[in-house]
Amino acid sequence: MDWFTAPGYWLGRLIFQRALAGVYLVAFAGAALQFRALIGAHGMLPVPRHLRYVPFRRAPSLFHLHYSDRFFASCAWTGAALAAALAAGAGDAVPLGAAMAMWALLWLLYLSIVNVGQTWYSFGWESLLLEVGFLAVFLGNARAGPPVLVLWLLRWVVFRVEFGAGLIKMRGDPCWRRLTCLYFHHETQPMPGPLSWFFHHLPKPLHRVECAANHVTQLVVPVLLFTPQPVASYAAAIIVATQLWLVVSGNFAWLNWITITAALPAFDFTALAGAPPPAASRQGPLWYVVLVCALTALVLVLSRHPVANMVSRRQVMNRSFDPLHLVNTYGAFGTVGRIREEVVVEGTADRQPREDGAWREYGFRGKPGDVRRIPRQFAPYHLRLDWLMWFAALSPGYARDWFGPFVERLLSGDRDTLRLLRHNPFPDAPPRYVRARLYRYRFTTWRELRETGAWWHRTLVREYLPPTRLAQAARSEPE
Repeated sequence: MDWFTAPGYWLGRLIFQRALAGVYLVAFAGAALQFRALIGAHGMLPVPRHLRYVPFRRAPSLFHLHYSDRFFASCAWTGAALAAALAAGAGDAVPLGAAMAMWALLWLLYLSIVNVGQTWYSFGWESLLLEVGFLAVFLGNARAGPPVLVLWLLRWVVFRVEFGAGLIKMRGDPCWRRLTCLYFHHETQPMPGPLSWFFHHLPKPLHRVECAANHVTQLVVPVLLFTPQPVASYAAAIIVATQLWLVVSGNFAWLNWITITAALPAFDFTALAGAPPPAASRQGPLWYVVLVCALTALVLVLSRHPVANMVSRRQVMNRSFDPLHLVNTYGAFGTVGRIREEVVVEGTADRQPREDGAWREYGFRGKPGDVRRIPRQFAPYHLRLDWLMWFAALSPGYARDWFGPFVERLLSGDRDTLRLLRHNPFPDAPPRYVRARLYRYRFTTWRELRETGAWWHRTLVREYLPPTRLAQAARSEPE
């Protein structure tokens, strides 16, 4: 290995690039399939309206140049097609410059979507995908050796993801220090998966072991990524195993998968890969070396904000410090809820809404609703409406901008909105009234599951939105 290339890491780069392209594919496909109801020209939070108030310098996006639903769909499906091509190895079949251009186009297209996505795209994994995707532009292809500097920058990303999450837990909810947070987390997390019920019912001593292991993985193991091999590989393996544990215990979109992907280049695959191909020892042209060095300098400069945030007593989670999302700060679950509340949306065709009327419940794809329906596995696919419904239950303030438009579209029978749902109880004509009620949910016990077949037990808490007609929906707010 010379100062610039690491030939032995050629297989790690290949696996990383294929996996990253797969994550991009899921992200673009999800954007294409969901945007019309969420941010389309007639969506709940329309992009054209957003662009009138947000200048290009604050949120760079291709859609500042032009927006239409057809153009957005074209961008999203173009990104999906390009991601599929890169996952199939197209980046290694073209010259180095062309491969970099392909990865840069992927990044630009997704940046354009995120920067107009508003609250629907406010999650940490959006910035994480953009940051890792930007580094991937400079990782090269099979015609040059993997650049050492970019490999280190990917480890720096993984370090910030894990270490930032560990710090926010230790500074946040006392249950993390008491090792009791997992008594509640599997039940109250945003979108449980099919095994979450079983994880919740693990013995409490095992929950404490999980919690302690989490602290070690997030506060100690990331430091080992910067040590010589094989220790760095062991550290990456522990991080990957922990992320897979999270994959099977819940639905966190592609957060876990992109973290696993970014950790892969830290593995030393030499024993598995054998001798590197001759091209893996090439340094690449001078312009490529200059670009990689410039990237490294840029990341080091921009890292001052995430580092300052990590050492601050007022640490924040999932913050971007520049409009391009180049170097960000991360974190998750600084606070863990003790109870789970869910917003249940119902409609009725009755001429006058009555408490004992014929109310029928809308079914969501991922969020808990029907107590007899076991949670499903959707990750890495991201159900954006379902996730925001979890936040809406935490506080009506999280839903103030979009919940009224959502109800309005149910009352008008909007097809794009109804496609986001699992079950529409009014297939022939939209309801006259829609209401929302807040319920407290908890996982059933083993005995309750055997006797009733229900995975959840729910209790009415209060009214969330009173019965609302179409003329009232646009100005209605949850209480």
